[in-house]
Amino acid sequence: MEVLFAVLIGCFFGAAIYLMLSKHTVRILLGVALLGNGVNLLLFTTGRLVREVPPIIPAGLDTLAPGTANPLPQALILTAIVISFSFFAFLLVLTYRAYQELGTDDSDDMRLAEPRDEPLPPMGY
Repeated sequence: MEVLFAVLIGCFFGAAIYLMLSKHTVRILLGVALLGNGVNLLLFTTGRLVREVPPIIPAGLDTLAPGTANPLPQALILTAIVISFSFFAFLLVLTYRAYQELGTDDSDDMRLAEPRDEPLPPMGY
């Protein structure tokens, strides 16, 4: 089962890198979402894939029984899902606003839309 998850994680990372190297902002956005899902799946796989024994400490014991799943990666994944969703929502709004303002989602056309006669920012202090 771990080999299947390793192949799936590799596919997620490969597709995410391929999409993030695109010059269209929507593809970059989808690549960021795939990368976040790949990282979440990687964290989930590191916590042992055990369905039979839940990560609950039984009464009378101080530690988890041997062979149980590690609950820490599961808690990290819950936090990472919330953070990646909020980051995706922010990037989605940013991409939509850039498309409204510039009329394109091509990053090369966005670069050419910058004004030429703007003064340079300060180079030092």
